[in-house]
This record gives sequence, C-alpha cells and structure tokens, in this order.
Amino acid sequence: MTTTELARYAIDVEDVEYLRHGDKALLARIYKPRGTGPFPLVIDLHGGAWCKKDRTSDAGTDEPLAKSGVVVVALDFRMPPEAAYPASMADINYAIRWCKARASELNTRPDMVGILGVSSGGHQAMLTAMRPADARYAALQLPGSEKLDATVRCAVLCWPVIDPLGRYRYAKGLQNDAKMKKQADEWVASHDKYWKDESEMTEGNPTLALERGEKGRMPPVLYLQGTADVAHPKPNRDSFIAAYRKAGGKVDLHLFEGVGEAFITNDPASQQARDAIEKIAPVHGPRDSGGRARAGCVGFRLRDFFQRSACWSLVVAALSADRPGRGGELFRVWPVVAVDRARAEFPARRQAQALPRLGDFAHRPALVRALHDDAG
Repeated sequence: MTTTELARYAIDVEDVEYLRHGDKALLARIYKPRGTGPFPLVIDLHGGAWCKKDRTSDAGTDEPLAKSGVVVVALDFRMPPEAAYPASMADINYAIRWCKARASELNTRPDMVGILGVSSGGHQAMLTAMRPADARYAALQLPGSEKLDATVRCAVLCWPVIDPLGRYRYAKGLQNDAKMKKQADEWVASHDKYWKDESEMTEGNPTLALERGEKGRMPPVLYLQGTADVAHPKPNRDSFIAAYRKAGGKVDLHLFEGVGEAFITNDPASQQARDAIEKIAPVHGPRDSGGRARAGCVGFRLRDFFQRSACWSLVVAALSADRPGRGGELFRVWPVVAVDRARAEFPARRQAQALPRLGDFAHRPALVRALHDDAG
C-alpha cells in the first residue's frame, strides 16, 4: 500500500493548551480528519530518551495517520530538567482523560482512544496502558470529569525502550566501544536525568512489572521495529513480548528489514516507513472488484482495535444467517467498515439467536479468530 492510497481525508492541524503547571503551558498538536466521524483517536508520545524533542517530532507519522482517518493528539509533557519520572506519566494520564472529556469536539468517542509512543515514548505509552489507575499517574484532577479514566483500547509501540533497566545496562556496556561511545554516553546521561536510580528503572518497567506478576490492563499491542535498530536491544523486546503473551496479552510484532531506530521519523517517504504506517492506519487501501476491503489486509490496526468488541455480535449474526452464502461472503471479505451494513441486515433478535450456535472457528481467518478472542 502506498502513501497515496492511505491519504483519504483532508486534515486540520492546530496547537491547543491541554494542561498548565504554574505559568508553563503544555500543548497538544491535534491533527483532525475532516469528515462525519466519529474517528478513532490516538495519543502520540514523542521519543528523545525522555529528555528531548516535542509534539512536532512525529509529524511524519501523525500526518499520514490523520489523513487515513485517525484523530492524532501529539503531546508535549514535562521532561528533565524541569521534572523527572513520574511527572510525565501524570501529564499523559491527564491528557487521555482530557481527550475523552472532549470526545465530541474532537470527533471521536471516549471508547475509541488509543496510545502510540516512539522510543522512550513507547515506554511511556505501554506503562500508561498497563497502569491507567496508578495513583501517581492519575494524580492530576480534571474538574467535571471525575468519572473518566485513562484506559486505552490499544497501544502502538514504535521501537520502544520497553525495558529501561535493560537498555541502561546495555548502554553502559557500549561506553567501552569506541564506535558507540558518544551515543552510549548520551543514552546513559538521559537515563540518569529521568530516573533517580536503577530501582526506579525497575519499578517503572513494563517488562519487569509483568515478570514480577503485576496485574494491570492489557490492551492489544502493535509492536514495530527495524531489524538494524541498535538503540533498542532485541533481547529486551523478546522478553517483553514473551511476558505479555504469557500474561494473556496480545502482541502483533512487525519487523522492517534493513532499517534502524526512528526509520519513520528519519525518512517518512521510505518504503519501510510507508509499510509501517499502513500497519497502524485503518484500512482504506486494497479493494476487491466490488469495492470491499480484501481479506487478509486487516491485522491489529487501530480501527480493528476500536471496533472489534462492538462488531463481534454482528459477525456472529452473519455466521448464522440462514440465507445461503451470506455468512461465507462476509467472512471472505469482512472489512471493519461493514458495521452499518451488518447492523441493517441482522437485527438484535437474530444476533441473540446466533450466540448458542457458535462453533469451532480455528479454520476461520485470523481477524475472525481475533474477534472471537476479544469478545470474551
């Protein structure tokens, strides 16, 4: 799929103050598709080793996502030297609730909010997704919206620092490598600014939290990384994925051959970057002769995350339809965007009748199995 195929909506971009600490305003850059909506919304957390960059850093990702039909809210948040861990986590938690409180204004719904993070932002995204009710992270009050929480429907991790302690020790080891010393020194310095010590890197660590049995939210995860990435060690990635899956979570891993860290940011026009964005974006691309999304082109993309639970009863109804061929047709070409059609053709009565007749779906397409799993 090409960038041209992804681009479907014109967008509006504006900076909005979402939070203020004293005389310092924190801004969100909001990318809004023009259309009827509601659209999925994703909160974007930039990288920079917790200490650098800002809400504009991921424009190469955010703009094509918005043009594909996703509201993107890219955040500024507190960083060293102003504030260390967990201050940024509190800002991010607040921002999720802020977006939900303004869902109508943003042309989304409170139950259609996901999170995306790049590098250190990937760490913050995963920790936020796992700990939406952590008292430290949820400490900032949002007046008039006390019932809103910071849960998210999915987490998109772009080459995350998924194990801060593991990456810290990895970087310290590279300080003895002449070719890597300068970069390693910068990584170590940033870790030391954001984290008080290794005990904090252990506590605020998604991988180690899972390995020590911490119970938390486990939304579906889309994990993207280049095969030539030297900033985010493969063993850290593998440990996280194994622990998340062992705990019952879903991770969809996509590796991009020959590119290193920040490959979307560094060259958003590259084929790998376009492919990565297509993994995140809703499906608006390949179509069959009838104009329907081709089977197999839907994985753990944003719109799937947001609509799976809502769509499942409709898919069940399609399965059990007594009109010849109807269920099979929907299963062969089932696009998430067929919700209205399914709702019209299969009323609530028929959906209820379908539930007792669920069988073994092991032979069905991957999307259908995922829908079945998510319905539980």
